[in-house]
Amino acid sequence: MTQIKAQRFTVMSMNVHKGLSPLHRHSTIYQLRQKMRSHHPDLLFLQELQQEHRGRVRRFGQWPLTELTHFLSEDFWGDWHYGKNVEYPDGHHGNAILSKHRLHKGNNYDISAYRFEKRGLLHSVIQFNEADSPIHCFCVHLALFERGRERQLAEIIRYINELTNDAPTIVAGDFNDWRNRVGEPMREAGFNEVFETLTGAPARTFPSMKPLLPMDRIYVRGLKIHSAEILHEWMKLSDHLGITAELELL
Repeated sequence: MTQIKAQRFTVMSMNVHKGLSPLHRHSTIYQLRQKMRSHHPDLLFLQELQQEHRGRVRRFGQWPLTELTHFLSEDFWGDWHYGKNVEYPDGHHGNAILSKHRLHKGNNYDISAYRFEKRGLLHSVIQFNEADSPIHCFCVHLALFERGRERQLAEIIRYINELTNDAPTIVAGDFNDWRNRVGEPMREAGFNEVFETLTGAPARTFPSMKPLLPMDRIYVRGLKIHSAEILHEWMKLSDHLGITAELELL
């Protein structure tokens, strides 16, 4: 696995819209792989990852024949963890964490707030070397309705408190929270959102063609925030824009 000389590392988060363009007309998974690799993130948090879909293979001539985590990570990210959230006749999708460093794979916790909307909290741990603190990584995709998100956030914070023992932690993903109601509970739990810290407000990432709503976040605890960027040039690759941040172990 990759070794790093310093404690700085980069993370990226994106709702990849199942590898399709904003209006579902085109496959974008090959472009997504190329664009994500061009930024060289150490950690990649993905939501709505279409791990398997036989219908996509029939519809798009160039759709990958392997699992998407394998396709995306091959010869670039050394380890990955996928959590299946929704299953249907042609396949399934969920959240995933890809890493240049070895992952200790935890569980994918069912945090669904409604029967019609399956959601998961994917947990992994990385450690750059034996002298460094482990970093707990949580990939999330919250509910469409605010009351559901409130219940989910309480569950997420409970899981974090049970699993991390106050170790450095990253919680990244699609929060579906355009009113920024999750900000206060996350701050009370000791987290800072990277864009709020640097610019005063979360990043506007949805819809990708004209981003007005701050849906996607990277929350950190026990980590220094150096920079953060919205990936505006990716507007045609998903209905969300990707976000990235450079972090450092304290």
